[in-house]
Amino acid sequence: NGWMQNPVGAAFNPDTMRMEITDFMAVIFNPVAQAKFVHTVSAGYVCAAVVVLGISAFYLLKGKHVGFAKRSMTVAAAFGLLSSLSVVVLGDESGYALTDNQKMKLAALEAMWRTEEAPAGLTLFGLPSLKDRETHFEVKVPYVLGLISTRSIDKPVEGILELVAVAEDRIERGVVAYDALEKVKADPTDMAARGQFETVRNDLGYGLLLKRYVEDPRAATPDQIKLAAWSTVPNVPLMFWVFRFMAGIGFLMIGLFGTAFILCTLRKHETKWFLRLAVLAIPLPWIAIEAGWLLAEVGRQPWAVEGVLPTFLGASSLTVAHLWTTIVCFTLLYGALAIVEVGLILRAVKKGPFAEQEAREEDARTEGEPAVA
Repeated sequence: NGWMQNPVGAAFNPDTMRMEITDFMAVIFNPVAQAKFVHTVSAGYVCAAVVVLGISAFYLLKGKHVGFAKRSMTVAAAFGLLSSLSVVVLGDESGYALTDNQKMKLAALEAMWRTEEAPAGLTLFGLPSLKDRETHFEVKVPYVLGLISTRSIDKPVEGILELVAVAEDRIERGVVAYDALEKVKADPTDMAARGQFETVRNDLGYGLLLKRYVEDPRAATPDQIKLAAWSTVPNVPLMFWVFRFMAGIGFLMIGLFGTAFILCTLRKHETKWFLRLAVLAIPLPWIAIEAGWLLAEVGRQPWAVEGVLPTFLGASSLTVAHLWTTIVCFTLLYGALAIVEVGLILRAVKKGPFAEQEAREEDARTEGEPAVA
């Protein structure tokens, strides 16, 4: 997925008419893939910590396995606090990676229609309008976006309108690349065409965007080129709000684990209002993770591979019937596995810790010593 977001270490080969790896180590150490990997792993840690915290809170509310629940709540609070802080830090690093290779995604996340004077402000609230191409009722914090996304006070964050103009230029060069590639296909010995292709090869994918509107990109009109350029803008209102929803849950998790850590430190594990909140919070990290993947994939549109392969050209060659069969089978299979998994988890929660663990707790209470997990 990191390569699809940032296709480094590969190049289009006009002889084989396909993308081929040119630097395997560049693919492995792709900075976008690195940032996404650690961000995703830390998000998984948060999700696990919330489950442990919520189940511990459930036991305490029911008055069951109290000693075990207090200890597991303490562990979850400490681990979850560290993990939730790392999610925010690594998420910031993932966002910084967008500055170089996915500027349109960053602009859409912030509903930034025009390039602002550096350092740009961070929009806390607003109502983005695709029709008006502006964000109404903006509430901004000055300088923050520029500092976060560029790590500087003098580098601008490019706006959507300016990036569309850049895309329009790249589409025009992509048409030249497409024309040169067609000449190479017709005559592999045409060195002039090969030379021309090499000068604009990185823009070929942008030329292919025109195939949504015309069979041969070389026949595209100026209006069709403008349409193709605007197709590089993802769903701005969706991106804007989903990002704030995800980030909001992230900061909520920091507050949740921070409160849990303080209560555990003060040995106030059985604070009722917090225990109820911890149980209700169990699904929130999972929802935030799904929101993150939505941002990653919707924000990449219209690309299946960023700047290389438009999504509509990455369609399967299978028939509609085959596709529906595959979708239905996978849905049934994973749906059944989900039901089994949730059932096993609920059974384990209901059963509680092992009998041996409870026996050790009872022995420790009898001897007046603290139990050891």
